[in-house]
Amino acid sequence: MRLALLLPNWVGDAVMATPALRALRRHFAHDELVGIAPPAICALLEGHPSLDRLLPMRTRRSFPLARLRALTRLLREERFDLLVHFTNSLGSAAAGALARVPVRIGHVRRGRGPLLTRRLPAEAANGAPVPAIDHYLALAAALGAGPESPQMELATSAADEAAADRLWESFGTRRSRPTIALNNSGAFGAAKLWTEDGVTSLAARILEELDHNVLLLAGPAEAEAAARIAAALPRPGILSTAAMPTLGLSKAAVRRSRLMVSTDSGPRHFAPAFGVPVVSLFGPTDPQRTALHTPLDRWVRLDLDCQPCQQRVCPLGHHRCMRALEADRVWAAMTEQLERFPR
Repeated sequence: MRLALLLPNWVGDAVMATPALRALRRHFAHDELVGIAPPAICALLEGHPSLDRLLPMRTRRSFPLARLRALTRLLREERFDLLVHFTNSLGSAAAGALARVPVRIGHVRRGRGPLLTRRLPAEAANGAPVPAIDHYLALAAALGAGPESPQMELATSAADEAAADRLWESFGTRRSRPTIALNNSGAFGAAKLWTEDGVTSLAARILEELDHNVLLLAGPAEAEAAARIAAALPRPGILSTAAMPTLGLSKAAVRRSRLMVSTDSGPRHFAPAFGVPVVSLFGPTDPQRTALHTPLDRWVRLDLDCQPCQQRVCPLGHHRCMRALEADRVWAAMTEQLERFPR
């Protein structure tokens, strides 16, 4: 058979889908598994052992008519036997039905149930949050796959590792020192971000008290903040990825780090996928929904009455869930993880 896997559009969700990809690979060992995803997700999952091919498909949240037509045409031309919806889009479900893929499985959301041939409930019977890893594994189980570990997995390419080698050379005489990666990003919105003062204070203690290097993971949106943090710490041992911000470099950089401190954003998931401990900072989002099922992941949150609000901008205007998160508290969690997972 030929299976089309419509993969998640967000980086973190795509990483959390990898246990389900592995389960499908084991169950459909002699069949072809083709991942369909936005170009960035294809780059993220390049070299993943569970996928035979990756087909890039540009996407927009509104799922415009042009994409509906393009996806329908792709599914028809490839003549897939089975379509697995990792996304919750009504438009993608319509494309599968229009392409007449014989078996179309997904969770029932946004009124798309009639467009699927195999339907899974979107929420737990008791209304409790379902971690995304479990949500995706349920798709594989519904297709007959056996129990699978929730361990996420990623791969890096030779080009990714070469880029990381060049970055590490910039540490100069400190390139052999252990490195801690700091990620203060969030495509979800500004509400997920920690304060620059918090990141700066934590980075200073890493440099001074641990004598470890600090790597600031920074894309175009975080470049200016990373530059300000580095300028506030004019000493050797601190770099950022802003000069060459690619997912491949970020993966390779996290893979060779001793530990990562991250907001609840896509790169947070890289660390456990490579066996690296992470301290995850939660503000407006619900940690239960992105639980990674591993002791490598240590949550830090304030447990305010207004958490989690799941809003992109603080509806109360104070953003206390992240602004009141003290660097000392993050430092304590980080040192606990370093002791628990010596490397």
